[in-house]
Amino acid sequence: MPLPEDAIRAKRKLTNRLIASHDAPRLRPHLTDDILLIVGDGELISGANAVIAAFAGQFADPAFIAYVRTTQTVELDARGGRAAESGRWVGAWKDGVEMSGVYLAAWRESRGQWLLERELYVTLKG
Repeated sequence: MPLPEDAIRAKRKLTNRLIASHDAPRLRPHLTDDILLIVGDGELISGANAVIAAFAGQFADPAFIAYVRTTQTVELDARGGRAAESGRWVGAWKDGVEMSGVYLAAWRESRGQWLLERELYVTLKG
């Protein structure tokens, strides 16, 4: 069984691939039902269904390429059931537009799987 830090890093890489393939429904199993997502402009998206709908809307834009999140740190709580991930993100569009910044994510372990429960993105460029 992989270490929690490695499992979270692997999940991040997997969700990056799902975003690059514009596959919103396959992101759903990686989210808690009550996920809260604060996007780069400060908007709050509440709940897994709303997050998936927001991704689907983004994927409908023919110019959108992907968001890539690059993990820098993963820290576990004392009990090993929650973790904080921080890193950098980049969003790219076919017309050359690029946005980037930093993010912080909270993960929760549930039945042997790590699920995203909170994400905060801060746009610093774009």
